[in-house]
Amino acid sequence: MRSVTYSMGVSLDGYIVGPDGDFAWTAPDEEIFRFVTDEIREVGVHLLGRRLYETMLYWETADQDPTLDDSMREWAAIWNPLPKVVFSTTLSTVQGNARLAAGGLAEEIERLRAEPDAGDIAIGGAALAAEAAALGLIDEYRARVYPVLVGGGIPFFPHHESRVDLELVETRTIGSGVVYLRYRVARPAPLQQ
Repeated sequence: MRSVTYSMGVSLDGYIVGPDGDFAWTAPDEEIFRFVTDEIREVGVHLLGRRLYETMLYWETADQDPTLDDSMREWAAIWNPLPKVVFSTTLSTVQGNARLAAGGLAEEIERLRAEPDAGDIAIGGAALAAEAAALGLIDEYRARVYPVLVGGGIPFFPHHESRVDLELVETRTIGSGVVYLRYRVARPAPLQQ
């Protein structure tokens, strides 16, 4: 079954965006950009909220920019054909290889998990991830922890009504002091009959 993953850059104090809406501190250096490019190769479909979708629209035409370096062209070549599902109550159309969600988040994920396609189901954006977490739909949390304290903003981890146990799967230090943490949600094993 396809895993649902949530991967974002996060400040050491737990925010993906600072109180002023700034996230420039997550601008990737060359090593982090390579890491994120390799991570997106594992994705079969990306679920996005409206704000992240609009931020990522840049990549729809980025390959036409003559100043784009080879690593950014490679990212665009992977990102653009990747199927995307956009969750929005205000958009009526989307561009590129994207479609508007036909139903709720749980229904979309259930349908996507049932498809024989390969690759993870990635969730982008804190609000969408918070909804998925509240529904118990996230299988892995992948945080790139940046060495900065931003003092508030949009949290990486949604506020849960209940405890969620995690299993550490991987850690590594990436350029510029960024630490990558990959956790799998610990789910009880099904009862044997």
